[in-house]
Amino acid sequence: MPAFLTRHWVTSGLQRLRLPAVMLLAFLQRSPAVRLAAEAAEVVLESPVGTVVKAAVATVAALGAVDSAAGATQYELTTGIPGHPSPYTVVQGSQIEGVEFALMSDPQTSSFPGSWEISGSIPPGLVLSDQIGDNLTVPGVLDTPNPILTGTPTAPGKFMILFQAFEGTELSGLSSSVLDYEVIVTPQVTPTPTPTPTPTPTPSADAPVFTTQPISVTVTGGTVALDAAASNGPTYQWMLNGSAPVAGATNATLLLSDAASAAGSYTCVATNAAGTATSNPATVGVAGTSDPGRLINLSARAEVGTGANIIFAGFVSGGAGTSGSQSLLVRASGPAIAAAPFNVPGTLPDPQLQVFNSAQVAIDTNEGWGGTAQLVAAAAAVHAFAWGNPASHDAALDLSLAPGAYTAQVAGQSGDTGDALAEVYDATPTGTYAPSTPRLINLAARVDVGSGSNALFAGFVIGGSTSLTVLIRASGPAIAVAPFNVGGTLPDPELTLQNPSTQAVIAANDGWGGNPEISSTAAAVHAFAWNDPTSHDSALLITLPPGAYTAAATGASGDTGVAIVEVYEVP
Repeated sequence: MPAFLTRHWVTSGLQRLRLPAVMLLAFLQRSPAVRLAAEAAEVVLESPVGTVVKAAVATVAALGAVDSAAGATQYELTTGIPGHPSPYTVVQGSQIEGVEFALMSDPQTSSFPGSWEISGSIPPGLVLSDQIGDNLTVPGVLDTPNPILTGTPTAPGKFMILFQAFEGTELSGLSSSVLDYEVIVTPQVTPTPTPTPTPTPTPSADAPVFTTQPISVTVTGGTVALDAAASNGPTYQWMLNGSAPVAGATNATLLLSDAASAAGSYTCVATNAAGTATSNPATVGVAGTSDPGRLINLSARAEVGTGANIIFAGFVSGGAGTSGSQSLLVRASGPAIAAAPFNVPGTLPDPQLQVFNSAQVAIDTNEGWGGTAQLVAAAAAVHAFAWGNPASHDAALDLSLAPGAYTAQVAGQSGDTGDALAEVYDATPTGTYAPSTPRLINLAARVDVGSGSNALFAGFVIGGSTSLTVLIRASGPAIAVAPFNVGGTLPDPELTLQNPSTQAVIAANDGWGGNPEISSTAAAVHAFAWNDPTSHDSALLITLPPGAYTAAATGASGDTGVAIVEVYEVP
């Protein structure tokens, strides 16, 4: 067993990684979604990392201001109808008479609310309204003390509605944190009598409905994974150019091992006893470039405790055909996010940052960055958010590392505890990257996953000019068994991949089901094996365009425990 894992953290096969300021976003997601402020657009940053930082700054500023001004008031979303807590389950086609939402606060806040910002996803057929007839079926703003959910849901699925209350109308004044309310719409089942003497009714199923659509991508070659998912238990068949069935492509994930010979337009056909549905088309293109898609940044936010309950962020530098060293910036933020403009409460006062090699030998340590010009320049080059106080106890290391596996550990220098943000940036100078340059090929983050806002959020950024195929895994049960035997793991991790700018869900998984593509890809990238196809570990295999992404691991049924999120580059 690797020494790295004995620290309650899986290091096996950490062969690909990279994260930027997305880590900041991950930290900021103290609630399941990040509210983006349009005002943050005043700073123009060209890189995907810069975009994420900009969004994160807006989010932290919004959340921090509320916590600071309101004295760390705790908010809770309640409904006026008993028996309608989140998650609220309703059968498709059944009318909802009116679920009225209210804001509870501790300590009590007298003036809330005057308006609400609604985001997330409202189930089709349902509306959120105020008392004067304004209705929302998509995200928007309601000037009302109590939004009301009414209507008749028309499509099955899981929907997360996000609420943020504001003191004044039109989203003015102080605001609450972002609060979530889940609506689960189950398919309608209509009993149909049979013409036989036996009067036993048989249920009729609904036709498939696509909940995940495949994404068009352009790659330099290698492996491409297109993802689709439909409700109501269908079978799948992938089609090339609208008419030709792809041999053996009968899973929700289409894995193309050689994109150069498989360019074209793909659709997925889902079929069950009630009918057939066809996904949106997704084009696979191939292009040559000296700037291919690659992982350039990773971030993870967690509550730092004592002993083994610290932040472990594993990363691997390398890649086939690479040599030399890679420039990396590794940071541990505590005081930096407690200060303006973030004002996040409860942060780690004195973070200690240590980086270990695969033999668990410490190769460098920092306990206070000291405002050095080298670190200031390195942060600016990768578009990391600026640290304004050179005397703060935030810690950072500007490293040049040979290919290999490494672990960044963030702990309280004097036994102190609190929220901290770990970030790893590829600091390869702009314009100097080449296929032989070592790159981040794997990332992993281990955290004690709580409920609600205390989920595990791992941010990562894909840089370059073409798409990248990644394997993303959330392990709970898999590390509870031999040879790892980690105690207190998350029993039922649900993995959700989101666009951090829009909070749109790109893909999700709640139980990998022994997917053969997941198994074969995990073996190819040297990830440790999942041996139980019935386990509730979750995984996504997907090709993504350049940009910033957030992988969230939550307890599917509100469960909590230790989990590990991994991101692997798939060549």
